Order: sequence, then structure tokens, then C-alpha cells
Amino acid sequence: MSFTADRLLLFGATGDLAQRMLLPSLFALDADGLLGPDLKIIGTARSDMSDSEYRNFARAALEKYLPAERRGRMAEFLNRLSYQSLDATTLEGYDALAAKVGTPSQGLAIFLSTAPSLFGPTIKGLQSAGLTGENVRMCLEKPLGTDLASSCEINDAVAGAFPEHRIFRIDHYLGKETVQNLLALRFANLMFEPLWNAAHIDHVQITVAETVGLEGRVAFYDDAGAVRDMVQNHMLQLLALVAMEPPAHFDATAVRDEKVKVLRALRPVVAGETVTGQYRAGAIQGQAVPGYDEELGKESDTETFVAIKAHVDNWRWKGVPFYLRTGKRLPKRVTEIIIQFACVPHSIFAGKGATMQPNRLVIGIQPEENITLSLMAKVPGLDREGIRLRQVPLNIAMQDAFSGAVRRIAYERLLLDLVEGDQTLFVRRDEVEAQWEWVDAIRAGWAAEGLTPKTYTAGSWGPSAAIALAERDGVTWHE
Repeated sequence: MSFTADRLLLFGATGDLAQRMLLPSLFALDADGLLGPDLKIIGTARSDMSDSEYRNFARAALEKYLPAERRGRMAEFLNRLSYQSLDATTLEGYDALAAKVGTPSQGLAIFLSTAPSLFGPTIKGLQSAGLTGENVRMCLEKPLGTDLASSCEINDAVAGAFPEHRIFRIDHYLGKETVQNLLALRFANLMFEPLWNAAHIDHVQITVAETVGLEGRVAFYDDAGAVRDMVQNHMLQLLALVAMEPPAHFDATAVRDEKVKVLRALRPVVAGETVTGQYRAGAIQGQAVPGYDEELGKESDTETFVAIKAHVDNWRWKGVPFYLRTGKRLPKRVTEIIIQFACVPHSIFAGKGATMQPNRLVIGIQPEENITLSLMAKVPGLDREGIRLRQVPLNIAMQDAFSGAVRRIAYERLLLDLVEGDQTLFVRRDEVEAQWEWVDAIRAGWAAEGLTPKTYTAGSWGPSAAIALAERDGVTWHE
């Protein structure tokens, strides 16, 4: 049953995510008139604050993370906020929290951004205070476990209080405009779907590259590593959107049914189809940076880079490799999907000075949102050999195509959908479990083979073995 909530309860309301993403996103939604006039936002965390102190805290966060030109209507937004301190580990305090929330006339949406170890105690506390009823929905921020077993434990605890249709698991990549545009590109344009298969696509590349190192995530990242931090969630969601069959409707059930079919069709990966790496000291954009062990302060075998050759074993994608690559301290920050089409079956221009290149679709997700399709075209002018061809791009830069459109934080879309009850861009439990099952098998293979990360210099594109992983198939990473 769908409802538009008139209460939003934020756990972890003083944390980094709240300051950088949640409060600015909610402010932007309010400024654009997208939040209902009666929506109240209640923050809770361990810190002891009054309502006015929390509003000052929120004001400081907005002034820090929002550009000056987007800070209008500040007072109106801050009036929506209130605060209740809470120690989530004990049942004491949840009744006071329930009193602060009040009785929502439409419904309550809860955003749970805490350490995974607090999920279970928090659910019990909410139950004890009557905050898990039919008019309450729960949103979970990652990480949801460290493997399939711990993920199931968390999901079981949440399922004890909330049915699946009231659980919203966030993967913030699904809130990005270009990720959603991938669905529009595929299913709103007749030209692509007939070619979107093994007969016409040679391979797919998905790259999520970061220039940063640990950045205050020391404890979490050293336990997680690249494959659990990026591949298990963001990259597999991107792969599923690329590879899914057309859903019958654009709704939560139909879209997620097709995604989970892809995830279940992923072929188990052998160790030889993966490369792991860990950065050593180098330079990023001309600035010297330390190696991973130096940043961590101890030696570690945690991978900061991973490349994987994956396959989706179904009729549409049989034989098409999906090359996944992600890492820290790489030369530039970029997230992109490359659809490499097959070569033309026969070139009529052979021997006439023409060098044929296959068509390529590049979907840029960040830092710039754009779509580029490369085509072969004749070079203008006269040539004794008859005709010369060159690859030229057709560019769709989103900011140019939709001039005046505001570039939004991904959480804006997701928070709005949470309040309104639309699960389409959230991850279902069977998706999460299929993702963990595939990733757990990869990590078990590494352990069985005794594999440890190869070193790579910060500022490079990872270990040379990652280049070889693709090159032995005649594929070059798009850079």
C-alpha cells in the first residue's frame, strides 16, 4: 500500500552522510516545492542537542556543502527540523523518540544510516515504541553486511518488523540522472534495442575510477576492499541495467524482476579472470600521495583495485564479456559504461585508405553526465585512393541538451521516492543476495588460490595484469 509520508525520521542525523548529502538533498527538494507542506523531518543521533541547536547544526552543514546561489528559503526548511537524542543500543529513549515523531496522519518514513551492528537493536527499539506499523516504511543505507551470511542476518532482522514492500535499500548510483537515462536510452529509442545483444555487441566495459585514497574511511575500507565496496553494489547494479530484458512496465516489481534475472545468470568467475591491486606511493594530478599501507599505518592485503571479466549466461548475452574495473588512486575520477559494438561484417572500403573502427557507445555517469556515440564518417576533401574514413563522435551533453536543468544530488531522487513510496530505484532483497553470492564466490576463489594484490603506482590505471586481462582478448580499456 503506497502513501506519501508526512514524517521523515533520520537516524545518524549528525553524521557525515547527513551533512554532505541528506540535509542538502532535502533542502533542495524543499526549495523546489517537491516536499509536502506538512512534512516534518526529525533527526536522531547520540549527540545531545535541542531543536534549535540541531537547526544551527543543519544550517552550518548547508552553508558548507551548498553553493551560495542555492541557499534561498533557508528559514522555511529549518522550521521543518526537530531533533531527539538517542542511544540506539538500549530500549531506553525510544518512547521519547516516538513522542517527538508524534502521530503521522499520512505515514512515517525512516532513513537508517548507522553502523550495521546497530541495525538489529534499532529495529527492536522501534518495535518497542510502536514505530513499525503499517504506515511506516524503512530505508536502509549500505553497507548491508560483509558477505551473504551477514547480509541475510541484517535482512532477517529488518524483515521481522517490516515486510519487503515497506523496505527501501539504497544504492545511491540508482539515483544518478545518467543511470536512469540508461533505461530511457534503451527502452525509449527503437534504434538500440534490436542491436542490444550478442549478435551486435562485442563487449561491455564498466569503469568506476577514483583519484582519492582512504579519506577517513580507514576502518571500513580495510575490512571491505574494492570488490565489496564497489563491485558488490554499484557496479553490479550498472551491469544489471545494461543487460536486463525490457520490463513490461516501468514499476518497482517489473524492473527489479528483470535485474535479478541478470544477477542470477552471472557465471561464477574463476581466479584467472580477475586482477587485484593495491596502490603504492605515486602522484595524482602532480601532487605526491602516499601508498595504501602508509595511509593505513600498517601492512595490509586489502585490494584497492579490482578488474573482473564477467559473463551473463543467457540467450541475449552468451559469449559477450563484461569487463569491470574499479580502483582508488587512479589518474582521474570517472564512472562510465562502454558498449563496444561488433565490426561491420564486410568493409567495402578495404584497400582504399580507410581504417574501419567499430561503433562505440560511451555513457558517462560522473563527473560529467553525457552520452557519446562514435560513428564512421568520410573525411572531407579529395584523395587519390578514393575515400578516407575517420571515427567521429555524436555527443549528447546533458547540461547542453537540457539547458537550465539543475544538476541534482542522487539522494534527492531517492529521498523523494522514499517519502512518496516508489521502490523502483531501490534494491530488493533477492538482488542483494544474488550480488553477495557472486562476490563471495570470487573472494573464496582468491583465498583458495592464495592470491594477494599486485602493487600499482598511484596515478596509474592499476596493475599491468589488468591491461593484460583485456588485451589477451584483443580488447583495450577505454581511457
